Amino acid sequence: MNFKPGDEVELIDENLSGWVEDVSGSSLTIQTSDGFILQVESDEVIKLENASLKVTEAELRQALKEKQPSKRKQVIAKRREKTIPAIEIDLHIEKLTHRVNRLDKYDILNLQIDTARHHLEKAIKNRNQRLVFIHGVGEGVLKQELRTLFSRYNQVAYEDADSTKYGFDAATAVYIYQKSIS
Repeated sequence: MNFKPGDEVELIDENLSGWVEDVSGSSLTIQTSDGFILQVESDEVIKLENASLKVTEAELRQALKEKQPSKRKQVIAKRREKTIPAIEIDLHIEKLTHRVNRLDKYDILNLQIDTARHHLEKAIKNRNQRLVFIHGVGEGVLKQELRTLFSRYNQVAYEDADSTKYGFDAATAVYIYQKSIS
């Protein structure tokens, strides 16, 4: 479209209108109704033939409807945002057995590791995706042994669990990556 100085124009993608001040090839210098000077390309504006552009209410509703994203897409996005809650396994010895007084440190550690292995393998078999092993802070021996155990599984990744929920360095989150069934 040919533009000349004095033509009233409106930007296509923005709610700005004004008048053409200068034309240089396909580049236009526009003074907006607010008094700002803009450099735009001619394909970014439309020429207003009549100073009062008339749009019916039905056309306005249709344009607004086309601009809004569909509700179905929003529902799908919300569904994907939900995460499956983690299965929590508390490895504190008093949660695992009532015979705490009869066990030495070696037996306690073995019971905790065996319990963790059992729950991890069960989760892999049942195709669970997330576990949290609550081990407490202590001297860090159980945490280190758990990480050694987890590193033996190819489909397992682990990291410190949420410190606001479990306490600083008191739990380990485990993520199980399942192979797809073909």
